[in-house]
Amino acid sequence: MSFAGRSTSARRGFTEEDDGSYVTAVRGLGVLQEPLLNKGTAFTRQERAELDLDGLIPPAVETIEEQAQRAYAQYRAQPTDLLKNVFLEGLRDRNEVLYYRLLSDHLREMLPIVYDPTVAEAIKGYSHEYRRPRGLYLSVNDPDGIAKAFDDLGMGPDDVDLIVASDAEEILGIGDWGVGGGAGITTGKLAVYTAAAGIDPARVIPVALDVGTDNEALLNDPAYVGNRHARVRGDRYDAFIDAYVTTATRMFPGAMLHWEDFGPSNARRILERYRNKIPTFNDDMQGTGAIVLAAMLSAVRVSGTAMRDQRIVVFGAGTAGCGIADQLRDAMVRDGLDRDTATRRIWTIDKQGLLTDDMTDLRDFQRPYARPAAEVDGWSRGEHGIGLREVVERVKPTMLLGTSTVHGAFTEDVVRAMASDGGRPIIFPISNPTERIEAMPADLLHWTGGRALIATGIPVDPITYNGVTYTIGQANNAMLYPGIGLGVVVSKARQVSDGMLEAAANAVAGLVDPSLPGASLLPQVDNLREVSATVAVAVAEQAATEGLARNEIHNAVEQVRQAMWQPVYHPIKAAEQR
Repeated sequence: MSFAGRSTSARRGFTEEDDGSYVTAVRGLGVLQEPLLNKGTAFTRQERAELDLDGLIPPAVETIEEQAQRAYAQYRAQPTDLLKNVFLEGLRDRNEVLYYRLLSDHLREMLPIVYDPTVAEAIKGYSHEYRRPRGLYLSVNDPDGIAKAFDDLGMGPDDVDLIVASDAEEILGIGDWGVGGGAGITTGKLAVYTAAAGIDPARVIPVALDVGTDNEALLNDPAYVGNRHARVRGDRYDAFIDAYVTTATRMFPGAMLHWEDFGPSNARRILERYRNKIPTFNDDMQGTGAIVLAAMLSAVRVSGTAMRDQRIVVFGAGTAGCGIADQLRDAMVRDGLDRDTATRRIWTIDKQGLLTDDMTDLRDFQRPYARPAAEVDGWSRGEHGIGLREVVERVKPTMLLGTSTVHGAFTEDVVRAMASDGGRPIIFPISNPTERIEAMPADLLHWTGGRALIATGIPVDPITYNGVTYTIGQANNAMLYPGIGLGVVVSKARQVSDGMLEAAANAVAGLVDPSLPGASLLPQVDNLREVSATVAVAVAEQAATEGLARNEIHNAVEQVRQAMWQPVYHPIKAAEQR
């Protein structure tokens, strides 16, 4: 049962009773066609009789465990990761409970299939492989139709906990993929929310915000199912986003609005416009920043240094890089520095080299980190301005963060220069996938004599160097955002505050002991559900401490446990016919 109490799902054709059973007026094939009602061969004899299912499914009555074993064998038989993704999406369309049971049982193995990186390949073929709509498709050409679209779902004001929306301008590492990107990335994100944190799949809405696309291949593809025009920008775009936010928050006042894969010109601007008014969250900025902060907190524990003493070079000063910089700066402020001093301890590098205040093409979120031009007068410059090697030699950073997607950018000479003082260099090449990572961990360990403290954005097998086995922590946002979402659901927080993000980062960092030789700086993905529960407790308690919780938090651990949806079959009863 959902935390809110008795759950209704009119759009799914059933209500949930206080005893956990479902009551439905749907009969026969209609039951089998609703993914959250369909149990397949697990319907009991009594359910088959009451729901008019006799003769519509094979006679055997199986358990969900038996079904999951068969489904896993079918999954393993798929020859490619993309076909595994297609198989799982088909299962999700038929039997959502079994899908989540399978995903929960094999989360580490299947997370890269249902989300990054395989979902990117599925998104590319969305229009050609289009099978079944899921969620909402809102068009910039019909802003007046937003309320009608939400109303068509048949959900009441207390029936929605979470809405994930994307305009698909910057999908993972593949860029603008129009309506298919918005639909694919939001449904993939919600799958992780449910598998990792038990967010009730009947109480969420994925939303593709179709504002057009600048992808010429899509515009010229006869099969493309989205708006066939260039991306709308400026005032008309802003009015569309505002219409979406206004309608969603009016119709579902308790729901958190999650923003996913918006372009750099819009992501931060949208978040800043609404974050102090409604519960809203941008994973690319805030989630990435919080998971890197968690790894950083572990690293400074190992190195024996303080956050306020760090000198940080961020290589890749886009939305994610500067979002991480913001959270690292705020952590230094909490450790005793004033804001200006903390900001001056961060150097940012982008395509034009080290960012300086005399550059005319800086984005608003880059400007606080631009160095005074006079400060770097006399520094060596190359074709692309002041490069990484020069910055490292001049600054002597304690931390090097990679969010550039430039494969191999952290070269041996750069890393050796950073490690030359004999300390424990903190090096986080978090770009993904593998072909975009700034350096491989095995090389970083070799170049630093095993001293580097490493977190990556890709999964990496343990590495043995000089007799020590190193477990490399993956700075995977899935460690953070599911638990943040669950904490907001439990507390019904009015906002997602900086304090709640800090609490989430501290909760993750507290789950590991990084002091052991070769120990990971972050928990392993295998324990994702435990991590999410821990994060949710910390977030809910912080919301209550800050006076942001609309629900009373009296026992956060128990409230989180009760709120987590489980992939188990509920008894289904036939509603009385009138």
